[in-house]
Amino acid sequence: MTSDKESARGLAQLEGFLLWNAEVERARRRACRFTDQLPWLTTAQREDVERVFVAEHVITARESLIRVRTARRNCARSTADATTASGPAASPSPPARWARRPVSVRP
Repeated sequence: MTSDKESARGLAQLEGFLLWNAEVERARRRACRFTDQLPWLTTAQREDVERVFVAEHVITARESLIRVRTARRNCARSTADATTASGPAASPSPPARWARRPVSVRP
């Protein structure tokens, strides 16, 4: 691997690390705002609710990132398949569900 590729990979990993930590911190802030609305909770209850809130948020964020990664890979694969089959100048056609449908205009 060349030095440029290694640098790019390292920067991408660092960016991912920082973005993920920012997401976890965002979840913590949201959990605190949520429990601030529940003044009757004891300290232990508040900590439990915040812990569960953060855990659920992190799970949801991770699932979303996995879906985005999978979609990106599928898109890249489709583009590569279309380019290989049709030559470099061709672009993949949109799915049939994106086709324009006639629109009726009522007077």
